[in-house]
Amino acid sequence: MFSVVLGTCIGKMREKGKPLLGLFETLSEAMMIITSWVIWISPIGVLFLVAAKLLEMASFIEVLGQLGWYFMTVMLGLMLHGFGTISVIFFLTTRKMAFPYIAKMSQVLATAFGTGSSSATMPITIRCLDNMGIDPRVTRFVIPVGATINMDGTALYEAVAALFIAQLRNIHLTFGHIVAVSVTATAASIGAAGIPQAGLITMVMVLDTVGLPAEDVTIIIAVDWLLDRFRTTINVMCDALGTILVNSLSKKDLSGDANGHLELAEPHELVELRPDQKE
Repeated sequence: MFSVVLGTCIGKMREKGKPLLGLFETLSEAMMIITSWVIWISPIGVLFLVAAKLLEMASFIEVLGQLGWYFMTVMLGLMLHGFGTISVIFFLTTRKMAFPYIAKMSQVLATAFGTGSSSATMPITIRCLDNMGIDPRVTRFVIPVGATINMDGTALYEAVAALFIAQLRNIHLTFGHIVAVSVTATAASIGAAGIPQAGLITMVMVLDTVGLPAEDVTIIIAVDWLLDRFRTTINVMCDALGTILVNSLSKKDLSGDANGHLELAEPHELVELRPDQKE
């Protein structure tokens, strides 16, 4: 809320607010560079974190089997959400099947899977939707917003991960706890950055909701690198389908009238200007 108020204030200050705006933009770029450094050295840190957890395990085979069930549960949830829930909403809204559009986004999905980043895939998504005939005004508004806050795959993964860790620790969660986890995971995913494995950061907030130790995040790191690519793919696919949906709903408004055609205004009568009015 403070960020929203400060941003509004900077916009209202216009020229006077530009130095402060430049400061935050530079700070944002600096943090992205630092994040890239952390990503590059993270395999070393992950190695020691996973090794420490392996030493604590009483039965490695048992935990490996539980991780397998966790992996399959997340994958099943992502598939049901991406190709079930979202596709049904898309059909009910546009009266068109989503699968032909998904088939045309093969390059976008491959890029999302390869990079694991919604932000890195954004230019490819915009170009693909432009080639599909989507209004550029819709594309350039919905896609950046979606890449920032539409992290439905991440929200689903964080909720499942929290329940998995609770079961692994033999902690019973009530229905109220499960609802709290779901709400917190949804809210936390909105604030997740569009970079690889950003969900691990917000995962700490979700674990804290039900009193689980934050260091238990390291339990799922072993398979998170692969799950991150699948959930990013679902995130990007949902962003693209949402853009097509918005374009379908606002096509008449964007084209000018209820019939979807532009109306040309009647030419006004030409008026001769005096010499002092021509400039």
